[in-house]
Amino acid sequence: MNDTLLEHLGKLFSLSGQRAVVTGASRGIGKALAIGLAKSGADLVITARNTESLASTADAIKAIGRNVDSIACDQRDVEAIRNALGAIGPIDILVNNAGVEDVCPAKDIEEALWDKILDTNLKGAFFTSQAVAKSMAEKKRGSIINLASLTSFVGVPTAVPYGSSKSGISGMTRALATEWASDGIRVNAIAPGYFRTEMTEGFYQNEEWAEGMQSKIPLGRFGQLDDLIGAVLFLASPASNYVTGQILGIDGGYLAAI
Repeated sequence: MNDTLLEHLGKLFSLSGQRAVVTGASRGIGKALAIGLAKSGADLVITARNTESLASTADAIKAIGRNVDSIACDQRDVEAIRNALGAIGPIDILVNNAGVEDVCPAKDIEEALWDKILDTNLKGAFFTSQAVAKSMAEKKRGSIINLASLTSFVGVPTAVPYGSSKSGISGMTRALATEWASDGIRVNAIAPGYFRTEMTEGFYQNEEWAEGMQSKIPLGRFGQLDDLIGAVLFLASPASNYVTGQILGIDGGYLAAI
């Protein structure tokens, strides 16, 4: 590979000089994506419900040599979102990662559980997007990347609130992409398949479930966090300047095979 091609690819995927917000960045997918963006040259603003939980992520970003700000922000509190993000200055990239999941039979779901999941996963993502979109529109440039899910496409028993929130994310992604395109803001989503994280660890403790699910994945394995980073870097970078309103499944072929 010659130097000219390497330089061209570097420019396409470089995030140098850009500032990214990653919500729910204290662990799992959010932490991995924040570090991945930093390695590609972005400075970071990372959020979670308390700043203490963000220390490990912040330390990893500083070790890369990028600037990082840690902000305490509850995704269910719209006023807190507006106050926190309204004070941090211009943002180029937003990754709406913060989310919660609780399995429960549909007949047993209480209003509090429904509100907790929908307010965190869907309402929080919308109002976070709204909070950063104003500065993006002023520059006529920005990339918002939402976290959808396999449940954005298929029904999963005992996950009605979660699936509803992630189906909402897909609809919101497409609607915002069309409305904000004239402002230079691109809005896309990734839909991870089965990834073993702290939030989903309980499922994988069931060996029968894990073996059965893995057998349905054409690539023959569960996802690893590094499998998500390339797609997010693509959607965040100039390489995807003509891509908006898309939901990209990262699932080892699961959806293609069902």
